[in-house]
Amino acid sequence: MNRYYYDLHIHSCLSPCGDDDNTPNNIAGMASLCGLNIVALTDHNTCKNCPAFFAAAKKYGIIAVAGMELTTSEDIHIICLFEELSDAMQFSEEVEKHRIPFPNRVDIFGEQMIMDGDDNVIGTEENLLSNATDISVDSVPELVKRFNGICYPAHIDRQANGIIAVLGTFPENSNFSCFELHDGAKAEEYIKQYGLEGKKMVVCSDAHYLTDMRDKEYYFDIDDEPYSSAYVRSQLFKLLR
Repeated sequence: MNRYYYDLHIHSCLSPCGDDDNTPNNIAGMASLCGLNIVALTDHNTCKNCPAFFAAAKKYGIIAVAGMELTTSEDIHIICLFEELSDAMQFSEEVEKHRIPFPNRVDIFGEQMIMDGDDNVIGTEENLLSNATDISVDSVPELVKRFNGICYPAHIDRQANGIIAVLGTFPENSNFSCFELHDGAKAEEYIKQYGLEGKKMVVCSDAHYLTDMRDKEYYFDIDDEPYSSAYVRSQLFKLLR
């Protein structure tokens, strides 16, 4: 059993609101400097930079998790994580069918850059990624489960795109086993007020700039013998489920 510091909500330069310096290698390097061990890349409505991030994370000894910050039809942000990169990429293809095509304004949002493991630009996303999809919040858990993933509401303590701000409460009968806070100091308040005692809590940065990434603070104690990054990742998903 060892302690693993995590951040499961970070954006790359593929997200329209992500800084151009948030390349896969820069994120992995900054994560290492911050003392993080497990990091998820969660761009808006796509996983297309996850293969590059897996390659970059390996160089820095970071355990990578493939993910996405999905925007529901209600404009609620949901974190979707996948134990296997291949499942994440298939999920990304499925979500692409549910996106509303709206051309990206490069002059406003910047390039949405797809990179390889050496931070070379290998493509760009032409349509704006931050738009709402036509996937309802109620249907997300079952959809993610089809691709062997887990999901939970992002930054429920924020007004912008938080499930509580949009719906007025945390749905009692939801299939979410977890929830995310941006500010861990609000944990007791939110757990008590919204009846979240039985759910797993994660606290993440939602970093859009390298300077948003936080030094190690939140962690999971994980049984990691016999050690491999794949085994640690599988144990993380057991905890979150």
